[in-house]
Amino acid sequence: MPKKPIKLPENIEYLSILDENAKVDKELEPKLSADDLKTMYRYMVLARRGDERMLNLQRQGRIGTFPQSSGHEAVSMGSVYALEKSDWHVPAYREFAGMLYRGWPLETMFLYWGGFEEGAVPPEGVNDLPICVPVGSQLLHAAGIGMAMRFKEEKKVVLTYFGDGSSSEGDFHEALNFASVFNAPVVFVCQNNQYAISVPLARQMKCETIAQRAVSYGMPGVKVDGNDVLAMYAATAAAVERARAGGGPTLIEGLTYRMTPHTTSDDPKRYRSEEEMKQWANKDSLIRFARYLEDKGVLDGDARKKLHEEIDEEIKAAVKRFEEQAQSEELLNPLRMFDYLYADTPPDLDEQREELKRFLAKKGKLPASEAGKEQAHTGRERG
Repeated sequence: MPKKPIKLPENIEYLSILDENAKVDKELEPKLSADDLKTMYRYMVLARRGDERMLNLQRQGRIGTFPQSSGHEAVSMGSVYALEKSDWHVPAYREFAGMLYRGWPLETMFLYWGGFEEGAVPPEGVNDLPICVPVGSQLLHAAGIGMAMRFKEEKKVVLTYFGDGSSSEGDFHEALNFASVFNAPVVFVCQNNQYAISVPLARQMKCETIAQRAVSYGMPGVKVDGNDVLAMYAATAAAVERARAGGGPTLIEGLTYRMTPHTTSDDPKRYRSEEEMKQWANKDSLIRFARYLEDKGVLDGDARKKLHEEIDEEIKAAVKRFEEQAQSEELLNPLRMFDYLYADTPPDLDEQREELKRFLAKKGKLPASEAGKEQAHTGRERG
């Protein structure tokens, strides 16, 4: 029998609405109010300034190593703004702007990177999962949530994120496959900053785009200018609408650039040129969006300066709250490390907890709250 061609969707579109010179495509410009635009800009600036402050804290030894998010604000904020509060948000670790917008307090983010498990607790009423550092595992969580919502016939959507390096992990392919097969309402957003730590995209894959991998899983794929917050919003809003209507998952590739090291322990000068970094600095999403807002008459220079001053004060107050919490007896109690691993603690961990408790008591370092528990327990036994 003769060979027959199989027709597949071949065209992957690239979406850009606000170019690097702040020129907007009026036909594609999303209908967002002045308040919407100011809100998006505010959280992008808050994330950038908060990221810079965390770097200072890390260099001063006040928090641990962390991955900066500067440069990724438009991907995060543009996409998350398309969600409703009841939808689910499943981040990786560079979604600072989106997490702040969803309701995560700044001090909670500082706690997380300060090494306190309390920083992983989502705020009450916020349908978010915590930051996910293991590469790609959050995509399976998102697919599972989406499948559950599909089975329960809930009109909700899951938005999840990953980097270009994660797209080379098995978790990525498994998550997209399951989401597609079960028609789960999941929007997968790739923060393609073009480096898997130090490995450039060309050394990771032969395909021209990450978005085209959507074809393999029978879902739409689109590549977006990830430094264009308007394009990210428009692409995600369309994908969210499709998912909510029962159309299934979408893959969005946001092309952006990491303006910082991979983490605070990385030296990007070993694998990126100064010229490349300068070229991308000129495409900064914050500068581009600020010019757009001024041209549109939404936010002038004086208003931006006032906003920056307010944000700096907000960050300063958050740092103070973080350090007060970090020095509290409750958070400094090392025995708390055993409290959140299991619903029913295995006997061997109970034994380890008691061993550590005896050691702390012997050294005179047992927290007063634990000493009180010990006295109460002893009193009950004697009674």
